[in-house]
Amino acid sequence: MGPASRRGAERRESCGSIRDPWCAIRVNAVNVLAFDIETIPDTDGGRRVYGLNELSDAEVAQIMFTKRREQTDSEFLPAHFHKIVAISAVLRKDENFKVWSLGTPDSNESELVTRFFDGVARYTPTLVSWNGGGFDLPVLHYRSLINGIAAPRYWDVGDGDRDFRWNNYLNRFHHRHTDLMDVLSGYQARQFASLDQVALILGLPGKLGQSGANVWDQYQAGEIEQIRNYCETDALNTYLIFLRWELIRGHLTEQNWERECDLVRATLRQESAAHWDTFLHAWR
Repeated sequence: MGPASRRGAERRESCGSIRDPWCAIRVNAVNVLAFDIETIPDTDGGRRVYGLNELSDAEVAQIMFTKRREQTDSEFLPAHFHKIVAISAVLRKDENFKVWSLGTPDSNESELVTRFFDGVARYTPTLVSWNGGGFDLPVLHYRSLINGIAAPRYWDVGDGDRDFRWNNYLNRFHHRHTDLMDVLSGYQARQFASLDQVALILGLPGKLGQSGANVWDQYQAGEIEQIRNYCETDALNTYLIFLRWELIRGHLTEQNWERECDLVRATLRQESAAHWDTFLHAWR
């Protein structure tokens, strides 16, 4: 047995007796991308649909909200009326860990969506979300349609890669995309819970008093950096809940779960960013 093989054997032995694909980090078994998006009203779409060509963005958005409230008693717009202004991600790949927002504050929607699907094509990660099946991915679908962004790897259901027939990004019950809100509720809509409340119950920071409902006002005020920071904290809350889920389903030992959490803390301390300082302070 050569040195590399011996090291691999030693690592496998050190992981404990349960089957643990995370066993570490060191055996190149991890490939996870937790993500979140932030959106504003697609006022261009609203103009076309409702014939509002002479009105400002703010006026069009208000009419869109009003029409939606008349239909549903809520101003939350359907997926096809959302425009993406931020996509944040947590990538845990092999020995690497990274949390960031795609593109720059000046990136347009097309660039953000292209970067997201390029990442899927490059890494073929397990996508992890909170209500991603009900919101984030449908929005990404419509925005890629509007912007003409090809994503063959993402849309593959077995035609290009036979393995995708049994585990692809589109099937609700496959884990290549894991919507934690859906999975943890047992796929029962009445049992859906908010990301903020589940995070707080677990001792995580949660949304830190922020809300997606504020994004449109922040965007109009030019506060795109604050939106990106908020999106990053949502993505990280999602990832940390995913780690806890991996623990309860036997894919992480207690020791490896604690190691993963320590890795996140250590990474955030190195970032020297105010929103991560606040996040760390609130993480119990």
